[in-house]
Order: sequence, then C-alpha cells, then structure tokens
Amino acid sequence: MVAITPTSLKFEMSGQNAGESKIIERARTASSQLKAMAHESRLAILFHLYNGPKSVSQLEGLLAMRQPAVSQQLARLRSDQMVATERRGKQIYYSISSEHAFVIVELLHRLYGGQLEQEVLPRVG
Repeated sequence: MVAITPTSLKFEMSGQNAGESKIIERARTASSQLKAMAHESRLAILFHLYNGPKSVSQLEGLLAMRQPAVSQQLARLRSDQMVATERRGKQIYYSISSEHAFVIVELLHRLYGGQLEQEVLPRVG
C-alpha cells in the first residue's frame, strides 16, 4: 500500500513553464480518471472486471443492462485506457488494464462492500 504524506505531495514547478506544476498535472490526470469512474454503471462494470475478464454478454447478464448501454460504457472506459480487449474466437473480453483503476476499485470495494475475491485478473503493471 502506498502511503501519501505531505512530503510526497510537494509542489514542484516544471522547469520553463512556471504556470504548470507536476502536482497540477497529476491532479488533472486523477480527475479525468475519477470522472470516468464516477458513473454507477461504469463503476459496476469495473467491479465485475476486477474478478477477471468478461464479455459484453456476460456483463449484460450481471448488470441487467441492454447490450448497447453496456457497450457504450465500455467504450468510455476503453477511451480512458481503463479497460482493454482480448478476442477469444468470436467473443471479445474486457479486463481492467489500468493499475490505477485496479487499485481504486479494490479500495472502493473494501470501503463499501467487503473484500473482492481476485480469481483471474493478476495485478497489472
């Protein structure tokens, strides 16, 4: 587990461009990822993918959502580089591809839903 301390969050100026700091860049990146996860359906998809790759049809059943809605949410997560695809025959399987997303989902599940069983998906990195 990574400990965040005031020292690790030092305000650092990025060379010539005094208006943009590394901490602002990190905040912007984190904000973008959190916005992508701040949708109930997308977060539920990530919770299911934590346990391993799933196809769109599997996610449809798990989420009680129609295929177009599931695909739309997966497209957003994919564009934000949080999930990746793998073709297996005619099926496409989605899995968490971002270490940050993986850790955030794990933390959220611990805070709000107990321990997730990690069955298939190894830590990405």
